[in-house]
Amino acid sequence: MVTLQDVKKNVVIETFIKKGNQFLGEMGFTEHSFRHVNLVASIARNILERLGFSAREAELGAIAGYLHDIGNVMSRNNHGVSGAIIAYQILTDMGMPPEEVATVISAIANHEEEYGHPVNNVAAALILADKSDVHRSRVRNPNLATFDIHDRVNYAAEHSFLWVNEERRLITLELTIDIEICPVMEYFEIFLSRMALCRRAANFLKADFELMINGAKLL
Repeated sequence: MVTLQDVKKNVVIETFIKKGNQFLGEMGFTEHSFRHVNLVASIARNILERLGFSAREAELGAIAGYLHDIGNVMSRNNHGVSGAIIAYQILTDMGMPPEEVATVISAIANHEEEYGHPVNNVAAALILADKSDVHRSRVRNPNLATFDIHDRVNYAAEHSFLWVNEERRLITLELTIDIEICPVMEYFEIFLSRMALCRRAANFLKADFELMINGAKLL
């Protein structure tokens, strides 16, 4: 069976992730490098394992997490859909069974809030893992004076962690935000649709979702 380690060894995948991150940097977007995809892969796996899903499903979650932004090598627009198309060919060539390929590519195609849905367990875990990576280390713009709202929100995030309580089936995104850089309301201005998608994803996994910012429960 194709594993995450097999995927990481694929030269085409490695190149596309590296180039996609480079292209986004040229357009002023936040970091989408190996740090991000490795973290998302790890969190997606952890969510599925902690909630009692099978080891193979958790592995597919990790693979989807690692591949979810590969479409950025083509364009930021609709990168989930283009990434799914790219991943289909690569995973098929690697010998992954069609049913597993279908699970992974549907997760990749549905991870963005503009058009995404938790269509299966892997997709739900990927959505939660991806949207939890909010942190100042992702900001590549060196000039604070020219920050847009996305830069400010990410730069203001000093700490982020996604907790999974398997006994209560509760998933909690915990953030610490410097409100002098970004008021909490600005976070909601651009992230409300993401948090709504996270709630739907948690519900798909038969769990609840909550958002904690600076120690206060907001969702």
